[in-house]
Amino acid sequence: MQLLDGKSTSKAIREELSQAVHQRRKSGKKTPHLAAVLVGNDGGSLTYVGAKVKACKKIGFESTLIHKEDSITEDQLLALVDELNKDDNIDGFIVQLPLPAHIDEKKVTLAIDPKKDVDGFHPMNLGNMVLNLPGFLPATPAGMLELFKRYEIETEGKHCVVIGRSHIVGAPMSIMMGRNTFPGNSTVTLTHSRTKNLKAITLQADIIITAIGKPGFLTADMIQPGTILMDVGITRVEDDTKKKGYHLSGDVDFENVAPKCSYITPVPGGVGPMTIVSLMMNTLKAMELNGK
Repeated sequence: MQLLDGKSTSKAIREELSQAVHQRRKSGKKTPHLAAVLVGNDGGSLTYVGAKVKACKKIGFESTLIHKEDSITEDQLLALVDELNKDDNIDGFIVQLPLPAHIDEKKVTLAIDPKKDVDGFHPMNLGNMVLNLPGFLPATPAGMLELFKRYEIETEGKHCVVIGRSHIVGAPMSIMMGRNTFPGNSTVTLTHSRTKNLKAITLQADIIITAIGKPGFLTADMIQPGTILMDVGITRVEDDTKKKGYHLSGDVDFENVAPKCSYITPVPGGVGPMTIVSLMMNTLKAMELNGK
């Protein structure tokens, strides 16, 4: 069993990005600038956005955090998105999800300029992904593809089972794994909460990608020996033995599943760091696509 170490892989990519930024500065080109819009005070979102700002600083990107109270109206948020779309100094930006219930997330996503949509959620970028055209891939799936590349994991002809069909991870990942690229060329089965006989399906899988947010859901009896497993789930589980009062758990019963795998991502330290570095990669790409 080998760990797919997102922490060390993302560090190597950050160093590559830092070199690219250094070269841009030497040649008099613009420094990439990523902005993040955070609405409210959700603990997970605060931590995640904070990690993005820190990553920008380490790489040498400029970053702007725009923190608004959850009382902001939908119209006010849409006006802010429009300002960011028109700001030539901002190369890419994200609006951190989830948003308060009174704001339509789809409306906000559609308002973002596809050329600055470094989260890769705009329908134009999702369409480009399907057609394998230039654009921005959703950050988490893009980070997972990068792990496959960096560890030189063969995906062609493999049966890949994706558990979870969210537009953030499951649905785009199922498309990417089936494209005629590397990583890709897999035979993909997309499963979800309505799937019957899930265990029978996962037992046929060479590769399993799980993104449902249910701690310990995937157990050792659900996989065959040698499975390649990427665990996107990350949930806080109450734990009185920990100083913080909780521990982080993925969708996989790691202790019992890992010995049966050929490769597996840990939680934390697997997919999470790759998501953040993928945003940085998309921001640099935004500058290049826009000729800056």
